[in-house]
Amino acid sequence: MDRRDVVVIGAGAAGMMCAAQAGARGRSVLVVDHAASPGEKIRISGGGRCNFTNLNAGPDNFISQNPQFCISALNRYTADDFIALVERYGIAYHEKTLGQLFCDGSAQQIVDLLLAEMRDAKVELRVGTSVTRAEKTDAGFVVHLSSNARPILCQSLVVATGGKSIPKMGATDFGHRLAAQFGVPVTDTRPALVAMVLEASDLERLVPLAGVSLPVHVQYAGASFEEAMLFTHRGLSGPAILQISSYWREGQEIEIGMLPSINAFEMLRTARKTNGKQILATVLSEHLPKRLAKLIADEEGRYGTLADLSDVRMHRIQDAVNFWRVRPKSSEGYRTAEVTLGGVDTHALDSKTMAAKDVPGLYFIGEVVDVTGWLGGYNFQWAWSSGWCAGQAV
Repeated sequence: MDRRDVVVIGAGAAGMMCAAQAGARGRSVLVVDHAASPGEKIRISGGGRCNFTNLNAGPDNFISQNPQFCISALNRYTADDFIALVERYGIAYHEKTLGQLFCDGSAQQIVDLLLAEMRDAKVELRVGTSVTRAEKTDAGFVVHLSSNARPILCQSLVVATGGKSIPKMGATDFGHRLAAQFGVPVTDTRPALVAMVLEASDLERLVPLAGVSLPVHVQYAGASFEEAMLFTHRGLSGPAILQISSYWREGQEIEIGMLPSINAFEMLRTARKTNGKQILATVLSEHLPKRLAKLIADEEGRYGTLADLSDVRMHRIQDAVNFWRVRPKSSEGYRTAEVTLGGVDTHALDSKTMAAKDVPGLYFIGEVVDVTGWLGGYNFQWAWSSGWCAGQAV
């Protein structure tokens, strides 16, 4: 039987960060991943440029049944700490919007950074290798692998397997099942940061808008975001929709303001006073994409010119523009979800070390844990922070 101080299951952002930190402390570390190469989600993130953190990362940008849990890790390893690491490797980056930092070049630079950190720390990496079974012993854990290699005896076992999002990349609920095996509770999980599918009746109306994008204000149950929305052939997408999807529940309406900074009623009333001969579509198209303006005008303003519109009718148009209520049929599911909401119950973990309170030597980090960030680099920051904290403890 082979022996290691630490076995990390999962060569993603959190797993590689943890392994590098543990190795740097002199621990013998083995990282295993069933994928053919490490950091698959890193490589495809941010359109291939990796939105590796957010300057505004803080506890308010995360969703969890235990909202205070993430504070310790985020404070101990901050966005500035990871930025310093990126700069040490000479990786050029830029801020896009809302504090989001992207590589100027390829996301592979972040993967290469983590691999270099692991090499320097003498971490062993085995890809194309699955964990078939893990058992608790008095000395730690015995980890059985899919290859013909001998089982590994380790003192610490770190689960960094991610969630169920994007199954075509090999994502599974393995980490959640492993938690359950060891008696660590798991909260309900669901797709998050995911596009929404609309009912057939809504889609029929909105077919002409497929491909149209515009800034909106979207809200649901007290959560609100002001970012871009995209009409698609299946429903709604874009950053604003992905953000609200983490809060939305099936069967419920979301409210969308398509002129976030303009009161449509006041805008139309002013236009009626200054040039009542204009038609509604012309006025709306000054503020909205033309196809959207035409659709709203066709549905709400078939009454000639602005001069022909009553205040009551203009209030209805305002509702259609500023307070559009839509009830999505569903989300697109784990197939396209960027992350999994929910996971290993943080009440069962130590917030400083990520260790399972009732299972000595067992740790959970990254997406497998019930800590889900907003869109915009927050989930990567959670991976760095939680991975770093575990790396100091294993």
